[in-house]
Amino acid sequence: MKCLFLLCLCLVPIVVFSSTFTSQNPINLPSDATPVLDVTGKELDSRLSYRIISTFWGALGGDVYLGKSPNSDAPCANGIFRYNSDVGPSGTPVRFIGSSSHFGQGIFENELLNIQFAISTSKLCVSYTIWKVGDYDASLGTMLLETGGTIGQADSSWFKIVKSSQLGYNLLYCPVTSTMICPFSSEDQFCSKVGVVHQNGKRRLALVKDNPLDVSFMQVQ
Repeated sequence: MKCLFLLCLCLVPIVVFSSTFTSQNPINLPSDATPVLDVTGKELDSRLSYRIISTFWGALGGDVYLGKSPNSDAPCANGIFRYNSDVGPSGTPVRFIGSSSHFGQGIFENELLNIQFAISTSKLCVSYTIWKVGDYDASLGTMLLETGGTIGQADSSWFKIVKSSQLGYNLLYCPVTSTMICPFSSEDQFCSKVGVVHQNGKRRLALVKDNPLDVSFMQVQ
């Protein structure tokens, strides 16, 4: 996708994602920007909450949820997991915070965004609702997804929602250095796929080379 954010060529990323953009800025949404849809076919809305659910059923299914990380000294639950089956508890609601919020409330494919668990929590645990990618875990040979991130900052953990080659969508983790020029760029060679690894009998979200997690989004009523 040819990037239409030409101003980004001369602005640092922190300005790109700042709230200084208004309707008076000479920047347009890419003409081929595709809204992300929920399971009912409605466009995702950044003001609403959704459950991240699997596109498969039974043992291949399971919602994404917030849980306690093994051996973590964090004061709040900070692990991002997926249930072992679609039979059982519902996942923890999330909201998507897009980098193009100045265009409206929509969430688009290939858009840089932050993800936050949409739950009531204490002031101490607010940051432990925001997704990020943690340090390399030598025992599992990859980097695990956890909470404790930031929103809209240059050092935030930025994600993208992209169309899956199978069913639904995939999540990508995209370091900010790969998107300094264009937040809607389709050049994802620096991005990593989000999948699942097994940790202490649970399915933990992590960065993977193969078999990304195929997901859909269900609005929380």
